[in-house]
Amino acid sequence: MKKELIIVGDRVLVAPDEGGDRTDTGLYLPQGVKEKEKVQGGTIVKTGPGYPIPDPTAMEIEPWQTPKFDNRYFSLQAKEGDYCIFLRNAGVEIEFENKKYIIVPHSAILVLLRGSV
Repeated sequence: MKKELIIVGDRVLVAPDEGGDRTDTGLYLPQGVKEKEKVQGGTIVKTGPGYPIPDPTAMEIEPWQTPKFDNRYFSLQAKEGDYCIFLRNAGVEIEFENKKYIIVPHSAILVLLRGSV
Protein backbone atom coordinates (compact mmCIF):
# COMPACT_ATOMS: atom_id res chain seq x y z
CA MET A 1 0.00 0.00 0.00
CA LYS A 2 1.43 3.34 -1.05
CA LYS A 3 1.36 6.13 1.51
CA GLU A 4 0.65 9.73 0.54
CA LEU A 5 1.12 12.94 2.48
CA ILE A 6 -1.90 15.21 2.23
CA ILE A 7 -1.14 18.80 3.12
CA VAL A 8 -4.05 20.70 4.67
CA GLY A 9 -5.12 24.33 4.53
CA ASP A 10 -2.51 26.96 3.81
CA ARG A 11 0.48 24.73 4.54
CA VAL A 12 3.36 23.95 2.20
CA LEU A 13 5.66 20.89 2.25
CA VAL A 14 9.28 21.89 1.59
CA ALA A 15 12.32 19.74 0.90
CA PRO A 16 15.02 21.82 2.62
CA ASP A 17 18.37 22.56 1.05
CA GLU A 18 20.86 19.93 2.05
CA GLY A 19 24.27 21.66 2.08
CA GLY A 20 25.12 24.35 4.55
CA ASP A 21 27.33 22.21 6.79
CA ARG A 22 30.40 24.15 5.77
CA THR A 23 31.25 27.86 5.55
CA ASP A 24 32.87 29.50 2.49
CA THR A 25 36.29 29.05 4.10
CA GLY A 26 35.75 25.31 4.60
CA LEU A 27 34.88 25.25 8.30
CA TYR A 28 32.25 22.72 9.35
CA LEU A 29 29.37 24.20 11.34
CA PRO A 30 27.96 22.34 14.34
CA GLN A 31 24.23 21.50 14.37
CA GLY A 32 23.51 24.19 17.00
CA VAL A 33 24.78 26.97 14.76
CA LYS A 34 22.66 25.86 11.80
CA GLU A 35 19.54 25.71 13.97
CA LYS A 36 19.93 29.39 14.94
CA GLU A 37 19.53 30.63 11.37
CA LYS A 38 16.36 32.66 10.91
CA VAL A 39 15.68 31.86 7.23
CA GLN A 40 16.13 28.75 5.13
CA GLY A 41 15.59 27.75 1.52
CA GLY A 42 14.14 24.70 -0.14
CA THR A 43 12.04 23.30 -2.96
CA ILE A 44 8.27 23.08 -2.59
CA VAL A 45 7.16 19.46 -2.89
CA LYS A 46 3.45 19.83 -2.23
CA THR A 47 0.93 22.49 -1.23
CA GLY A 48 -2.36 22.45 0.62
CA PRO A 49 -5.62 23.56 -1.05
CA GLY A 50 -5.34 27.11 0.30
CA TYR A 51 -7.33 29.39 2.57
CA PRO A 52 -10.91 28.19 3.12
CA ILE A 53 -13.68 30.50 1.89
CA PRO A 54 -16.59 30.57 4.35
CA ASP A 55 -20.03 29.40 3.29
CA PRO A 56 -22.11 32.55 2.63
CA THR A 57 -25.37 30.66 3.20
CA ALA A 58 -24.36 29.11 6.55
CA MET A 59 -26.54 31.51 8.53
CA GLU A 60 -29.56 31.06 6.24
CA ILE A 61 -30.11 27.30 6.53
CA GLU A 62 -31.76 25.35 9.32
CA PRO A 63 -29.61 22.97 11.39
CA TRP A 64 -31.40 19.94 9.93
CA GLN A 65 -30.73 20.98 6.31
CA THR A 66 -27.61 19.94 4.46
CA PRO A 67 -25.41 22.75 3.19
CA LYS A 68 -25.47 23.36 -0.57
CA PHE A 69 -22.04 24.95 -0.61
CA ASP A 70 -19.07 22.89 -1.81
CA ASN A 71 -15.77 23.42 -0.02
CA ARG A 72 -13.94 26.21 -1.76
CA TYR A 73 -10.47 27.56 -1.19
CA PHE A 74 -8.53 30.66 -2.14
CA SER A 75 -5.50 29.06 -3.78
CA LEU A 76 -1.94 29.64 -2.63
CA GLN A 77 0.66 31.60 -4.55
CA ALA A 78 3.28 28.88 -4.01
CA LYS A 79 3.29 25.98 -6.50
CA GLU A 80 5.01 22.60 -6.59
CA GLY A 81 8.57 22.92 -7.92
CA ASP A 82 9.05 26.53 -6.78
CA TYR A 83 12.13 27.37 -4.76
CA CYS A 84 11.29 29.31 -1.60
CA ILE A 85 12.99 31.13 1.23
CA PHE A 86 11.00 30.91 4.45
CA LEU A 87 11.14 31.75 8.15
CA ARG A 88 12.66 28.70 9.77
CA ASN A 89 11.04 29.25 13.18
CA ALA A 90 7.55 28.93 11.64
CA GLY A 91 8.23 25.49 10.17
CA VAL A 92 7.81 22.01 11.62
CA GLU A 93 10.34 19.35 10.64
CA ILE A 94 9.07 15.87 9.78
CA GLU A 95 10.57 12.72 8.31
CA PHE A 96 8.57 10.72 5.75
CA GLU A 97 9.96 7.63 4.04
CA ASN A 98 13.50 8.44 5.25
CA LYS A 99 13.45 11.97 3.81
CA LYS A 100 13.40 15.18 5.83
CA TYR A 101 10.79 17.82 5.09
CA ILE A 102 9.59 21.02 6.67
CA ILE A 103 5.91 21.98 6.80
CA VAL A 104 5.59 25.75 6.57
CA PRO A 105 2.54 28.02 6.68
CA HIS A 106 2.19 29.97 3.44
CA SER A 107 2.46 33.23 5.40
CA ALA A 108 6.03 32.29 6.48
CA ILE A 109 7.31 32.19 2.89
CA LEU A 110 9.31 35.31 2.08
CA VAL A 111 10.32 34.75 -1.57
CA LEU A 112 9.42 32.36 -4.38
CA LEU A 113 11.61 31.56 -7.37
CA ARG A 114 9.74 29.98 -10.26
CA GLY A 115 10.97 28.77 -13.64
CA SER A 116 14.29 27.55 -14.96
CA VAL A 117 17.48 29.19 -13.85
